[in-house]
Amino acid sequence: MKAGRIVIYLLLFSGCSINYIDRVVLSVAATPIAHEFGLSTIQLGYLFSAFLWTYLVFVLPWGMLVDRIGTKRATASGMALWSFATVLTGFSGGFSTAILSRLLMGFGEASTYPAGARTIREWMPARERGFATTVFNCGGYAGPAIGSVLMGALISAIGWRGGFYVSAIIGFTWVVVWLLVYRSPEKAPYISNTERAMILSQRGGSADPSTAASLPALLRCTSLWGLFIVQGCAVYTVYLFLSWLPSYLQAVHGLTVLKTGFYTAVPYAVAVPGTICMGWLSDRLLRNAPIDSGRRRNMVAVLLLCSACILVTPLVTNTALVLALFSFSLTSIGSTVGLNIALLSDLLPNPANTGRAHGFLVTGGNLFGVIAPIATGYVVSITGSYNAAFVIAGLLLVLGATICLTMTRKPIAPASPADAALLKSTSGAKA
Repeated sequence: MKAGRIVIYLLLFSGCSINYIDRVVLSVAATPIAHEFGLSTIQLGYLFSAFLWTYLVFVLPWGMLVDRIGTKRATASGMALWSFATVLTGFSGGFSTAILSRLLMGFGEASTYPAGARTIREWMPARERGFATTVFNCGGYAGPAIGSVLMGALISAIGWRGGFYVSAIIGFTWVVVWLLVYRSPEKAPYISNTERAMILSQRGGSADPSTAASLPALLRCTSLWGLFIVQGCAVYTVYLFLSWLPSYLQAVHGLTVLKTGFYTAVPYAVAVPGTICMGWLSDRLLRNAPIDSGRRRNMVAVLLLCSACILVTPLVTNTALVLALFSFSLTSIGSTVGLNIALLSDLLPNPANTGRAHGFLVTGGNLFGVIAPIATGYVVSITGSYNAAFVIAGLLLVLGATICLTMTRKPIAPASPADAALLKSTSGAKA
């Protein structure tokens, strides 16, 4: 890998990591916040999921905005918005104001994956796409790993509000770095002419907006719906862990807030190198296959089934074994989410459709994701146990594997406006 692309990898990885640090700080601070505001388990579930409500609504508009205004401005705007919202969470005085700040946070964070996907499509050769996407996505595991330890220590030392303020400062600092460093491969001064020519020739075409298909045209493609469902089944489990793992460890295994931070970090820390390795292996296994064959689906399905190992969580009581089980599941699920995004790019011949297609994919993920914290809150409240919550997640993972193998077998290639105009003119000429 050339030095120029390493800069982009670092920006992608660190930006996604900060995104998830800002998400996990609420999970780590849940116990002191619940005590201060007098929140029930069900109210905590709603608070955990609040940012996903606006995330879900705005991720597709952000995808279309990324296609319109470009990667640099969209990414900076999103990070600045959610960092400001994180500050507001620290100032919240009760359940209602905390919910409002999380809604604003979700609006800003909805930019992350469409903008990241567009960056990867612009910068990475097609045969490096699986690795690049998993590096980007594993920031979502490095963030909780780092954030759980950092925020656990900060919250224990300076209170839960201080954790939100520090998290926001990290985000604003990254925005400044991004604006100073990021350039498109056509203009970046930190890559050689040789690397530039290689990127432009192997990334799979240029994103000419005039060739983009409409969203309704994209939605007529069965494979896009299959990927949408797969993403949802996978992300449900991601948010089960992200929202409820600290509370689960405290309630079931009797850990303090400080210890919870360290224990929560373990599965995420294991998942970071694990997901990167799976991304590299995916590209390696496909080196002799046409990118648009969609064969990456096989690995996505296998990893979904591996993640379903959480079905046995109710049978495991030893804390060390539980952490090992969660580490394996998170590594598999992290790889699944990243490779499913890469599979969408594989099946998407026209890069001009990247932002809106990935926006729709992420909508699918978060449609399920927004349900996970709330459903888990109700399940725990009704049953007095986390067992059923893990069983539900495991069954969804098995469903996702089945959908992946059956509904993602065709390219996502709807007609563009230019194609439609050409077809219309040709039909008129024949008449």
